[in-house]
Amino acid sequence: MLTLSGAELEGLLALFLFPFVRILAWLSFDPLMGNRSAPVSVRVALAFVLTVAIAPVLPPTGQVPLVSGDGILILLQQIAVGAALGFSLRILFAAVEFAGQFMGLQMGLSFATLFDPVNGAQTPVVAQFLTVTAALILFAFNGHHLVIAALAQSFVDIPVSASLSGAGFAMVAHWGGSLFSIGLHIALPVTAALLATNLAIGMMTRASPQLNIFAVGFPLTLGAGFLVLYFTLAYLPSLLDRLWLQAIQAGTAAMGGVAGP
Repeated sequence: MLTLSGAELEGLLALFLFPFVRILAWLSFDPLMGNRSAPVSVRVALAFVLTVAIAPVLPPTGQVPLVSGDGILILLQQIAVGAALGFSLRILFAAVEFAGQFMGLQMGLSFATLFDPVNGAQTPVVAQFLTVTAALILFAFNGHHLVIAALAQSFVDIPVSASLSGAGFAMVAHWGGSLFSIGLHIALPVTAALLATNLAIGMMTRASPQLNIFAVGFPLTLGAGFLVLYFTLAYLPSLLDRLWLQAIQAGTAAMGGVAGP
């Protein structure tokens, strides 16, 4: 008959509990699984499956009592490490959504909104289109596999018993500062084309004052925006692939900063 002492049972529980908390924290901040439309039960089940697959190959950790100050500190560290990776990935999707909102505003579609299940609010339809397109592109590029591999590697590079540090939060803030630059970079082709279109409409109105600008300007800006957006989509996969790798690298560096030296 197999018998386990209290210390052995607590060590076995700690072997799975700490990785489970880190993975669940990542899924809670992940841009896809962390939205309101994803059921909590699915998120917890996925975290449990990933923990069962990753925990047996993790390096051994020291015996830390779960119900103690050190155990609570390690739990908080696992939440911070997982949240650093998930939040870094969420910044990229926020940049894509910002680009869609900016393009929709320039095209005159800011009033055309849909319910966004990620943020639980109304967002412009162009932003929704770009967000869904970015998610499908990243799944096609096996971007989710890269994130899972980075999370598994984090247990080797950042052991469970590592000390906490505040440098990782500064790294996340620095990566978050690139949100607007990335969004403007994605929206730049459509914005430049619409600027040229508005200048042409202004010249037409100046040359022919009797021209109804509201009847002519809106179809022109809308058509030019959709046309340039259509041709821009061909260059979006390579750009998102590069930005996704940068987001994973930023999340990995942030996790190392949170865990400390």
